[in-house]
Amino acid sequence: MLARFDRWIAAALNAVAILCSILVTGLLFLLVLTRYVLGWNFSAAHDLSLLAAMFLYMTGALIASRRKEHLTVDYLPSRLNGEMAKAVHKTVIAVITTVICALFVYWGYEMLAWGLQRPQTTPALRLPLWIPQMSIVIAAIGCFAYAVRDLLHGIRELRRARASEA
Repeated sequence: MLARFDRWIAAALNAVAILCSILVTGLLFLLVLTRYVLGWNFSAAHDLSLLAAMFLYMTGALIASRRKEHLTVDYLPSRLNGEMAKAVHKTVIAVITTVICALFVYWGYEMLAWGLQRPQTTPALRLPLWIPQMSIVIAAIGCFAYAVRDLLHGIRELRRARASEA
């Protein structure tokens, strides 16, 4: 059941990333076309492209977290010998990532709450800024969920390593 849910999430993230990529590209092309070819000031395209870009960036972060392709340094894990050392390393990294993601969720919530208390809008369309801020909160929650997943996998590997040593 979890595997099916994960596939659904992956498909949704990919769809959002593709849609946002198309929107960013199309809107920036439209902005350049209207401004430099037609001589019009179509600043609404700028507002919409920035909004789509925020969702694209945050969706990319979620996709990387889901695939465990976020920024990593693999020098130490490649040098570790033994199942136990690798499991300990993986678990420590997962704990650190989970704590950082928890802080990210908290800070994202605080930013969104502040944005709702003191509403601001985009210059051209007057769209509320809590809309792109919401993408940050969604990404923070998603990354936290994937960090917890990685932590649980690390703990499971640690238990397996302990059992195989005994």
